[in-house]
This record gives sequence, structure tokens and C-alpha cells, in this order.
Amino acid sequence: MIKLFTDSDLDGSACALIAELAFEKSADITHCTYRNLNERVESFLEKNDESPLFITDLSVNEEIEQLLEKRFQEGKHVQMIDHHASAMHFNEYEWGYVEPGDDKKTCAATLFYQYLVDREKIERSEGLELFLELVRKYDTWEWEEDDDTDAKRLNDLFSILGRETFKAEMIRRLTRDPDSFSLSESEEMILDLEERKISRYIHKKNFQIVQTFIDEYCVGMVHAESYHSELGNELNKRHPHLDLITIINIGSKRLGFRTIHDEVDVSEFAGRFGGGGHPKASGCELTEETFEIFIAKPFQLKPLKSDADRNRLNQRDGESGSFYENHEGDIIFIRQVDETFEVVRQGEVEDCTFHTFDDAERYVKRQYHAWLRSDERVVEDLTRVLPLSKEQLFERYDELLTVLNQQKEDALS
Repeated sequence: MIKLFTDSDLDGSACALIAELAFEKSADITHCTYRNLNERVESFLEKNDESPLFITDLSVNEEIEQLLEKRFQEGKHVQMIDHHASAMHFNEYEWGYVEPGDDKKTCAATLFYQYLVDREKIERSEGLELFLELVRKYDTWEWEEDDDTDAKRLNDLFSILGRETFKAEMIRRLTRDPDSFSLSESEEMILDLEERKISRYIHKKNFQIVQTFIDEYCVGMVHAESYHSELGNELNKRHPHLDLITIINIGSKRLGFRTIHDEVDVSEFAGRFGGGGHPKASGCELTEETFEIFIAKPFQLKPLKSDADRNRLNQRDGESGSFYENHEGDIIFIRQVDETFEVVRQGEVEDCTFHTFDDAERYVKRQYHAWLRSDERVVEDLTRVLPLSKEQLFERYDELLTVLNQQKEDALS
């Protein structure tokens, strides 16, 4: 009998699947989270059980780390296998194997599989390797870079079926046909319906996101209980001025962090609050400290509004400039002056310039929680200061903005 402690996500569950294929009924598997891993491992160690011990896709705290080393020194089996950069210090132990990957990112399941293959505990299987490659691509977000939707759909199926049903079905399929792996037609149909459901959910949550600064990061925050990976990824794309997205799940008392920016490491950010994970996807527990930071303080904030998306006149990076507004009623104008861009807020030119429009817009959205104004609101304001009809303003819009750009201050103060 072997004992395996592993994560409860797709990667961790794939480790459990491998263990069952390799050791069959001799595998005693416990799925954990960072919240209960240490307690469960400590309880196992207290029993003085001599069964081979594996821990995959999770890392223990310093106290349990020392207990594992003591067990190993006593001649009992210990093997930890992980791929998170935050766990690299476990490589200092003979029983630790942490490999995030350089040219090709890894996941715990692929590392565990190779470990068992090298020790002749499991035979190579093309079908299993195809399955594990999808798991790896999803867990490392490589699927997003390569637009490999098969990896994402595998995780969607995992969410729909639930961990144990999914694992049993995958074992049945891989045992029956070890030379290939694919989803069935009925599964594909279910997943098509699920994608529509996810799309509607993201659309709703996009109207609930708020933003604030936490340390040096501009953070978007939203409460959600479902589709965390898809939600975090899409909200990052829709609001690229944000450094990261925090997904708050009150029910599970967890915070999830997601980013699409290479310069932002959310595993390091999560580590500030006792959590960890990947550079682009991580999480931590909802404690009294994090409740105050991520829920209590931002409670009064109003949700972000999306840019007007049907404009014909007031365009992003418009030739004559672009108007923005926020909940406080500020009108903000970005215009190009020679080779740089400047920001005019409430008629006052800001004391900063930017090399690109994107940099100027990023500043405006981060500092003032602003969004691109609709044509209708821009034209309404212009009719109040200019003796022209709406029809005339639409016809002469660029000409009028050119005149405004020649002034030192914005007339719409």
C-alpha cells in the first residue's frame, strides 16, 4: 500500500489517476488543499505508518517539512514531487523533487508519471501521455498561448463530472484504449453547452468588478464561485490596465489571483498573504487580514464600467484625441502633442507626458477608474458649449477637436 497526498484540481487528480493505474487497489489517496494539507500529513505521520509516502502538486509548511526529513532519516519512504517555483527549496532534500521547467513548463502529473516510469512502476502509454500533455498545457496556461482549446475543454469536463467520476471514466478509457486519447461526441456536445454558460457568467461578472491599489499593484476584484480560471483570464483581457485579477470566494474562504502580464508574478503576490502557486495563477486563504484588504476596504467602491464599444466619433487613440469619464463626473481627454501624449483632466493639463497612447490610457484608467465615453455623451456636452446642433457636431467633430487641441486647456472643464 502506498499513501498519496495530492491537490484536488485537474493536475492533482491526474496524479491520483496515475497512482491508481500504477498501484491499482494498493493506492490510498487523499486529496487536499493548502488549507488542510499540513494537518492531514501530520496525522499520517503520527500513526508511524511505514507505507511509501508521496506528496504531489502541494508543498507542506516548515514544521511538517522537518517531520518529513526526520521520517526519511529513519529509513522510511518519503517523496515529494512538485512544479511550483515557490517550492524549489525542497530540492535541498533527497526526498524532494521540484522542477518548474525551463524551455517547457511542467506539471506535477507529468513529473510523477516520469518518476514512476523511470522506476518501472508503470509502463509507458501513448494514450496516457496524450492525456497528461493536455493536463500540463492547462495547468501551466500554455493552452492559452497556443490556443489549444482541447486542454481547456478537458478541465471543463473535469469540473462538470466532478473529480471521482472524471477519474473513473478516464481510467476506464485509458485502460480500454491505451494507444489514444480523445473526448467522445457526447462530451463535446456537453462542453459546447458549457462554453455558452461560461460566456454568460463572465458577461455578468464583468459588470461587478472593482479596482484598487494593493501595494504596488492595480488590482481588479470580483466575487465568484465558479469558473475561476476562465473568469480571471477573460477579465484580465478586458481590463489590461489591471496588473491582476482577484477572485473572491466567500463560501470556500479562498482568494484566487490571475494575471496575463509577464512582469507580474502572482505567486509572489500570494506569498505575501501565506499562499502560493504559479506566476500567472495562484491563491491564498481568506483570513482576517485578507478579508480587511480585499473585502472590507474595497466594499464602497463602484464597479468599473467598460469602454463604449459602438462609437463612430470618440475612438481609442483617435486622430483628434479621446474622451474618458469616471463615476466622479471627471472628464478626461487624451491628446497627442508633437511626439508625446498628454492628459487633460477637468480642463487642467496633467504634469506628465507619455510616449504612447496605450501608456496614457493605462495611466488614466489606473488613476481615475475611467472608461471611454460614448459618442452620445460627448456630443451632448459639446452642444452645451457650442452653438451647433447634434447633426452639425457629428459632421464637424474632428474639425472641432482639432481646434480644442490647439488650445492649452480643454474647453470641457
